[in-house]
Amino acid sequence: MAEEKQSCAFRTSIGGQALIEGIMMRGPEKQAIVVRDQEGNLVEKVEDLKFIKDRYPILGVPLIRGTVNFLAAMVNGVKALMYSADFYPDEEAAQPSKFEVWLEKHLSSKKLESAIVALAVVLGVGLSVFLFMVLPTFLTGGILYFWPDFPMWGRNLIEGILKIAIFLLYLILCSKQKDIYRVFQYHGAEHKTIFCYEAGLPLTVENVRVQPRHHPRCGTSFLFVVIFVSILLSSVVFGIWPITNALLRTVVHLLLLPLVVGITYEFNRWVGRHVQDSGLAKFLTAPGLWMQNLTTNEPDDGMIEVAIRSLELVLPSEKGKDIW
Repeated sequence: MAEEKQSCAFRTSIGGQALIEGIMMRGPEKQAIVVRDQEGNLVEKVEDLKFIKDRYPILGVPLIRGTVNFLAAMVNGVKALMYSADFYPDEEAAQPSKFEVWLEKHLSSKKLESAIVALAVVLGVGLSVFLFMVLPTFLTGGILYFWPDFPMWGRNLIEGILKIAIFLLYLILCSKQKDIYRVFQYHGAEHKTIFCYEAGLPLTVENVRVQPRHHPRCGTSFLFVVIFVSILLSSVVFGIWPITNALLRTVVHLLLLPLVVGITYEFNRWVGRHVQDSGLAKFLTAPGLWMQNLTTNEPDDGMIEVAIRSLELVLPSEKGKDIW
């Protein structure tokens, strides 16, 4: 497979996110959004990065930095999606509702944007928590109603299987949506461009096109590992402290979530450094790479051009500053 033959000259810390007809790239110094508008032109937006860990060093400590970076990535991702969506307005939603008019009248544009971003992040986290924590916990809780003596290890196992099954079903349903398909094409373009850069090749459409579209540091892999780590950690906790009440189990899952994200982040950093030279790292990343078959599609040349430009805009001023 192409993924197995890929040999990186180095591994970069630059990462990205697919948007609506565009890509956001984030480097060590800058963040860039490049969107192809309805006229076919590339629109660029570049910002200097400010890291909260520079003001509060404790937030950059291992295990803590994972949750901080995850939340920051969600906020930046929502803002970038909103920015790209403005270039492709929904015709049916062209006329603002009375509620939207009221918000615009009583809130400044900056406050309104902050409120919308905050709401989107809360809803996104809330939906994830419900689908992958609350729902499996309450579904397995129903087993005790019919089988009161069901062993705890069995409940933990079924709960874990349900989490993975729901995650897979969610990805499959998303991949079948027509609009999402194009977003996933941009996702593939992002991965291919980063691979090309890591291989030390000139950033041309021809060089990018032949690169693999599955990357070990992808967000899809990260989310899968989050679920897998949560299964392992909760199994240990509930093995030591058996909890049968579904509501109480859900609370414990929520309390463990920052630790789960922190462990996953450190794991992701480790495999990102060693996936090319460690058989163990390759084995551990294999499931996440397979799932990228659902979240990445082969891009066209126009999408690759967007990815190349967004990467060029965030290259560090000092060579090597972005080494992973």
